[in-house]
Formats: sequence, structure tokens, C-alpha cells
Amino acid sequence: MIPIEKLGQIKSRFEFLEAQLNEGAAVADLAGVSREYAQLRPVVEEIDRYLDLTREADETRALLRDPDMKALAEEELFRIRQELPEVEKAVQLALLPKDAADERSAIVEIRAGTGGDEAALFAGDLARMYQRLAELRGWRWEVVEEAATELGGYRELVAEVSGRGVFAELKFESGVHRVQRVPVTESGGRIHTSAATVAVLPEAEEVDIDIPAEDVRIDTMRASGAGGQHVNTTDSAVRITHLPTGIVVTSSEKSQHQNRAKAMQVLRARLYDLERQRLDDARSADRKGQVGTGDRSERIRTYNFPQGRVTDHRIGLTLYKLEQVMQGDLDELIGGLVAADQASRLAELEE
Repeated sequence: MIPIEKLGQIKSRFEFLEAQLNEGAAVADLAGVSREYAQLRPVVEEIDRYLDLTREADETRALLRDPDMKALAEEELFRIRQELPEVEKAVQLALLPKDAADERSAIVEIRAGTGGDEAALFAGDLARMYQRLAELRGWRWEVVEEAATELGGYRELVAEVSGRGVFAELKFESGVHRVQRVPVTESGGRIHTSAATVAVLPEAEEVDIDIPAEDVRIDTMRASGAGGQHVNTTDSAVRITHLPTGIVVTSSEKSQHQNRAKAMQVLRARLYDLERQRLDDARSADRKGQVGTGDRSERIRTYNFPQGRVTDHRIGLTLYKLEQVMQGDLDELIGGLVAADQASRLAELEE
């Protein structure tokens, strides 16, 4: 049962924020008030649905005492009892603590793992899969750094994916992705297994992570691509080393100034991610049992090309639509992961 007192407190807060917004210029932190108001609005809508339904149930039960209305009241109560659990669950989901990073853009890092050239080709397939997903969602996909191979794969690719709610949709993609297929380099037709690692980091603002100038070393170098081909012919590539952690970030755009800004953006994201993981570890000693632990050594998904299937091992979901998935249709996978995460967190609240 949802505590009515808590729902009342949330509604009161929402009404207070609404009154402040009506005052407009008189509010000191107008942006902050607007943001909180927008976050609470869908929560209050679900609360209102729940309160209206429980009120309706009380009024209908009162009609049971009237012989003339009893049959109609029993029919109405049956309908309400059927509807109430779904509405109650919607309120509980709305009340779950939100990940502060969910609305942010993200940095997606894809690296070839075991499997040589085939792993690099698979890393390229994953990059194109996420790029197509970004196009379908209306997000902006921008490559920050890439190390391409002569066959068209990637040893490593780092991309910035910009848009509202990017991290919320992509955060469960972190981990080891495994592929089973006959490589283009295999003449015997044998199925090989190789892998690529994906890391999805929420984009960090300067206010989130302060990086003192003395903590970084910035080197300028010539940008080069696969087979000795230059990505650009000027000495514009930038490598930034974070001395306290040893994290190294590079960017190879045409503008050295832009490279420095992009590399710092990725460095902030990595440091922000480290801090988030540290806090998560401190909060929960049982993160391994949860969906989306962020453990990048965990095998999360297998793409089997001969059978045209993709399996997400965390939620036991198998889809026989591999071609559509590789074209960016990840709705069922993402939806299943989000639902499993919500169910896990709801179960924790009920313990």
C-alpha cells in the first residue's frame, strides 16, 4: 500500500513550485524550479490517477449499503479492483529514485576484444548499430576518436551521442558483446566467436568534475588512421593524460582547439563515471546481481549470425531479428532491460 501522506507531500511540493513559476522573475533560481517542476509533473499525474481511483472505490463501497444500487456498485467495484494494481504500480515506478544522469548525453566507447580482425569488424558493426539507433531517435552522433583497420573495422571508436535521455536508453549497453559468425577472412566456412567491449558514460559538465590544470599533460601529435593513412595532415591530434589516474584520451578532429575541448569532455565523462561507480559500490555490495551493473568485463549479449538471433544474457531475452537489431532496432532489448531494472528496484523497496 502506498502511504497517502507521502503522496500528499509530493503534491504539496508540486503546487509550491507551480506557484513560484507563476511569480516568474521574482524566483531566484528559475531554471532549477522549472527543472524540478518538469520532473515532478508526470509523477503528480500518476498520483492523481491513483487518488481519484481510490476515492472512487470508497464512494462505490458506500453504495453497497443501498439495495437499489448494490448490483451496480459491485460491478463498478470489480472494474476498479482490476484497474487499481496497474495504477498503483505506475505510481510506484514514478516514485522510484531517478538516476541523475539519465537525461544526459553520453560518450560511447567501443573496443575490439578477442578475435583479431573479426573482432575489429564486429566493433565496426556495433558502432554502426548505435549510430543508426541515434538517427532513429533524432540524436546527434559525432566521432571523437577512431582507430580503423584496413578491412573497415575498428580497434577502438569513441563517439559523443547528444540528445535528451541518451544515457537512460544506452546505459545498459556497457559490457562485453559477443558475436558468432563465419568471418569474411575464413575460407573453410567455420563459425568463429569474437567479442567487443562497449562502455557508455554519462556526459559530465565542468561543474560535476573539476580538473586542475596541473593534473593533466597535453601532447600534440600527428593524426593517423589505418594503414598509415592520415586522418588529417596537420599536427592537430591531441592526447591528454590525467596524471592522478593515468587515464589517456585522444581526439583527432581538424581543429586542435576542438580536439582539446573534445578530449577534455571525454576525460570528464570517464572521471565522472569512476566517481559514480565508486558511489554505487559503496551503496550496494550486491550490484553484481542487478541489471546494468556497469561491469565492463561482464558478457551481456550474444549475436549469432548463422541463426539470426540475438540473446541478452542478463534478462534471458532471445530475439530472432538480428538483422533489424543491427539496423538500430533495439527497442525490445532496451525496453526489457529497463523493465527488469525497475522490477529489481521495486522488489528492493518492498523488502
